[in-house]
Amino acid sequence: MKRIHYPFAAIVGQEELMLGIILNIINPKLGGLLIKGVKGSGKSTAVYAMSDIIPEIEVLKDCQFNCNPEKPEYWCEACKTKYTKNAKEIISKQVENISVPLSVTEDRLMGNVDVELLLKEGKQRFIPGILAKAHKQILYIDEVNLLSDHIVDDILDVSAMGWNRIEREGFSISHPSEFLLIGTMNPEEGELRPQILDRFPLSVIVESVTNEMLRREIINRNLAYENNPVEFQENFKEETENFKNIIKLGRSLLEKVEVKSSFYDIVVKLCAEMKIDGHRADIAIIKTGKTHAAFELKKQVELRHIVQASKFVLGHRTREGGLSKPLTKTEIDDFFDNLKEQKFSNQQNNTNIDKNINLFSQKGLIQPEKK
Repeated sequence: MKRIHYPFAAIVGQEELMLGIILNIINPKLGGLLIKGVKGSGKSTAVYAMSDIIPEIEVLKDCQFNCNPEKPEYWCEACKTKYTKNAKEIISKQVENISVPLSVTEDRLMGNVDVELLLKEGKQRFIPGILAKAHKQILYIDEVNLLSDHIVDDILDVSAMGWNRIEREGFSISHPSEFLLIGTMNPEEGELRPQILDRFPLSVIVESVTNEMLRREIINRNLAYENNPVEFQENFKEETENFKNIIKLGRSLLEKVEVKSSFYDIVVKLCAEMKIDGHRADIAIIKTGKTHAAFELKKQVELRHIVQASKFVLGHRTREGGLSKPLTKTEIDDFFDNLKEQKFSNQQNNTNIDKNINLFSQKGLIQPEKK
């Protein structure tokens, strides 16, 4: 019997976490989300509820790799043998949550050769691993900070390339492995290496809800769910379908969303002034801002989308080669507030505060406050 998870739409007081998840569902190319928070803050609950709001996917029937019917060039050997471009069986499938156990071995993760068959008959047969099963699914790593570093490195490498390549003695195989990577961790149990942190595109810190009314509602909803999970899920069916529809619309709109050239200037200025390591952050902020606009069904990215994207992307990024701590939300807000203040001062006093800010004002990015 399939377990009925707590509905995504029923989550209370964790709007930023929900937004980070939704943006990754709309645009899987964002690359995933790291969720940090103390125990009991609802991290796992939100992750397991994700599958409720993800639209179903189309795959080739009976394929263990979830081959995409529209991309025959990427089909596995079994599907290439069984189907042709014009003769194929397609099924709709609900996206699953594939968990990575802390005790996982590299062979179990990546896949391996059937040694017994190889020794007995001299035939090579690939035994798919977790990364094969996770293709077009959610790959969930609970307590990612406790997972072996080399296993995390393997997962992040495959996540970045979208392909899993296995090489053993006299044997080599590769297969698509595109998944939505979600990691959760409790910072009290230890931090991730900076090199690994930097590979997670987005992150969010989940804090305990302090509002008393919301805490009361959390109690009520959890007790109602425990008492009758089926009825509780049914109560949020309409909201769940609304999430699905908005996500579908966001996906269809994503490629049409435009970003002002001046926003690129702002992102570059932010990352350069704050001495963010590498260039992944700059790219991720723009992509996240576009996705946020698509979620709101807007065809133009607004400054607030860039601000929120910066908080998702920079809250865990190393700076100055790891010598400085990641930026806080307050520091990011201060940067954008100063940007507005400098623009206002420049218009009032006609002074040249900063060449970059002048460039922003010429492009009409920041408007003075109305009197």
